[in-house]
Amino acid sequence: QVQLVESGGGLVQPGGSLRLSCAASGSSFSSYAMGWYRQAPGKQREWVAAITSGGSTNYADSVKGRFTISRDNAKNTVYLQMNSLKPEDTAVYYCNYRPARVGSWGQGTQVTVSS
Repeated sequence: QVQLVESGGGLVQPGGSLRLSCAASGSSFSSYAMGWYRQAPGKQREWVAAITSGGSTNYADSVKGRFTISRDNAKNTVYLQMNSLKPEDTAVYYCNYRPARVGSWGQGTQVTVSS
């Protein structure tokens, strides 16, 4: 079972940037599509971005043009570059497979966008 550990969250002002990382243990990481998800207070968890094993990407409409997902298979890591952050991006961000696997949710990393 691959373990996923997110990092890189923090407090940032509107318009700022953050880069999230998701480190995966296990040798089969590169074979799978991966995704970033987020859960804002009082809301259901939602999908944000995904990347296939071959590097193709797609995004939720709410983040398209502002967020970029990438992966480094040699480092078993998936990244989420977030630019032009808005207060509504405030949430706990998680990585998981795409589609998500119930047993693979990590602890997430908090992103707070506020002045």
